[in-house]
Amino acid sequence: MSDRPTAVVAMSAEHWPSLFPDLVHRRLGELVEFDPALVVDRLDDPRLGARLADTEILVTGWGCPAIDGPALDAMPKLRAVLHAAGSVKGHLCPEVWERGIAVSSAAAANAVPVAEYALAAILLAGKGAFGFRERYRRERFFELGFIHPGVGNYRRSVGIIGASRIGRQVIDLLRPFDVDLRVYDPYAADLDVPLVDLRTLLTSSDVVSVHAPSTAETYRMLGRAELALMPDGATLVNTARGQLVDTDALIEELRSGRLSAVLDVTDPEPLPPESPLFHLPNAFVTPHVAGSHGNELARLGACVADELARFLAGEPLRHPVALADLDRGA
Repeated sequence: MSDRPTAVVAMSAEHWPSLFPDLVHRRLGELVEFDPALVVDRLDDPRLGARLADTEILVTGWGCPAIDGPALDAMPKLRAVLHAAGSVKGHLCPEVWERGIAVSSAAAANAVPVAEYALAAILLAGKGAFGFRERYRRERFFELGFIHPGVGNYRRSVGIIGASRIGRQVIDLLRPFDVDLRVYDPYAADLDVPLVDLRTLLTSSDVVSVHAPSTAETYRMLGRAELALMPDGATLVNTARGQLVDTDALIEELRSGRLSAVLDVTDPEPLPPESPLFHLPNAFVTPHVAGSHGNELARLGACVADELARFLAGEPLRHPVALADLDRGA
């Protein structure tokens, strides 16, 4: 008999190979007793047999079933839920915390590519790259050596909405660049960059990047009145949630040519086929790809393996999720 604790993997089987490639899943096998061929998306899967009764560690991911009271009753020895993705809102009930079960999320690992995408969008927007691309495609000619006025990232004003996990990573990524940063977040108090109110941020930023969570408080926080505050020629970057922006109001601004937008998320999502955002030249829209994809998924699995090692060694989790976090997170 192994002295390693028993673990069960609960997620969509299609994600397992990318989240836990050979090197990572071998590390899991050194820490817990689990069957890499047994990846379930329902806890009443007959293949589990009596395994749930001995399960101490639950490794979850996209496609995980709900972990509610009956599920917890079936796992009386459960000590930790380690989530190889971002939010745990969709599958964990408050009783998980009430029973003293430790919860960790790989949201910090998933934040890395989102912050990288936002950084790239901010710098390309400051350089005028999106507009120049459209102009070059249209005119098929440019004057070599012509110095374009009004573009460039030297002393460019960048506003960050939301000092979230991703927002803070974007701030850190922007530090090496000569940009003027300012942040709006009514709950942040420990930043070394200027904190301003939303109106000030919108009126004074050449590029505005959105990183606030989707809550009742932030729903359509950027509506017609707020978008009207942005200066002519400004760019809105949204990698957070589409519901934070009034899509119709944004389309009106884009149609006027006054603003540009880089949108990885929209409301609705996906967009209807007839949406003007698909053909407006000042809208750069991608299909929710800023988060982890492809080889980036392995970073999430590695994060879970690190957390598992810390938990079994009796060390504090590096990325714990508290019950109170659910109301503030995305």
